[in-house]
Amino acid sequence: MADCNPSRVLVICGPTAVGKTEYAIKAARCFGGEIVSCDSMQIYKYMDIGSAKPTAEELAQATHHLVDFVDPRDDFSVAEYQTIARQTIDDIISRGKLPVISGGTGLYLNSVLYDMDFANAPKDQEYRRKLEQIEQEQGPGILHEMLREQDPDAAAEIHPNNTKKIVRALERLREGEGTVEPFRNVVEPWPAYDPVLVGLTRDRQELYDRIDWRVEQLVEAGLVDEVQRLLDMGLSADNISMKGIGYKEIIDYLNGGQTLEESVEIVKKNTRHYAKRQLTWFKRYDKINWYDISVHGGGETALNEFIPWLKQRL
Repeated sequence: MADCNPSRVLVICGPTAVGKTEYAIKAARCFGGEIVSCDSMQIYKYMDIGSAKPTAEELAQATHHLVDFVDPRDDFSVAEYQTIARQTIDDIISRGKLPVISGGTGLYLNSVLYDMDFANAPKDQEYRRKLEQIEQEQGPGILHEMLREQDPDAAAEIHPNNTKKIVRALERLREGEGTVEPFRNVVEPWPAYDPVLVGLTRDRQELYDRIDWRVEQLVEAGLVDEVQRLLDMGLSADNISMKGIGYKEIIDYLNGGQTLEESVEIVKKNTRHYAKRQLTWFKRYDKINWYDISVHGGGETALNEFIPWLKQRL
C-alpha cells in the first residue's frame, strides 16, 4: 500500500477565484513540480470557459495533469478520480518531481489525502430502480426530502438537483451505515503521502468582487455559446457535468426560464455561496497553512512573497 517513508506532496487549495492556478504554477516552477488538478469541473472536455480551465499560456508554464480528459456525457465518480489521481501522483514522485495538488473540490482532495475506501459501495439495483420510480411518480425534490428526513447533514451538503449523489446517500443509509458520515469525515490519512497543505484566502469582499468580475469575464468569453454547443452535442441538464455552477443557470436562460442578466446574477450568487462552503470545508484540515493574499499586499507582491513563505513549510 505505502512505503515506510511517505512522500512529500504540496496541496494548494482554497475557494473559487482566489488565485489557485497562479500560485500553483509559481510553486511548481520554483520547486520542480507538476500540477495535479483537483477540480471536479476542469476534468471535462469541451467545458473550458465555464470551468475556468487554465489558459494555454498557463498550461505551458508548468505540466498539468487531470485537466480536460473526461467526456462530459460520461459519468465520472470520486472513486475513479481517486485511482487516477494517486497513480498520477505516484508517477510524478517516481520521476523525482514534486506533486502540486491544486483545486477546490473538497471531496476530491479528501479522496487523495485520506483512506477513503470506495470498494464496498452498495449495488442494490432493485432499490435504485425503486428510488427512480418514486422520483418519476412524485416529481423532483422528493428524494432530497427523503434524505433530509433520514440524514439532515448529508442533505444539507448535496444539491437537491444532484440526483446521483442523493441516490448514493440513500443507498448507503439502506446498507445500515446510519449516515453518510464515513465519506464526509474520514480522518485516517493515506500513509503514502506527507502532505503540506496550503489554503489560499483573501479579504471576503475582495474575493466576492473577484468572483463577480470573473463571472462577467466568462460570459464575455462566450459561456452562453459554450453551453449551447454542449446542448447541441446531446447533453442536457440531467448530465452530472451540466449541473456545475455556470452551466445549469445558463441552461435555464436558454430554456427561457429567465433573462441572461438574471442568470448571470444567479451565477454570481451561487458562486459566492460555493466559495463560503469551500472555506468551511478546508478549515476542517487541522494542519493547513493559511496564506492570506490580501494581508500580503495582493498582486505581484503577494505572489513574490509566497515562495519564501512556502520554503519555510516544505
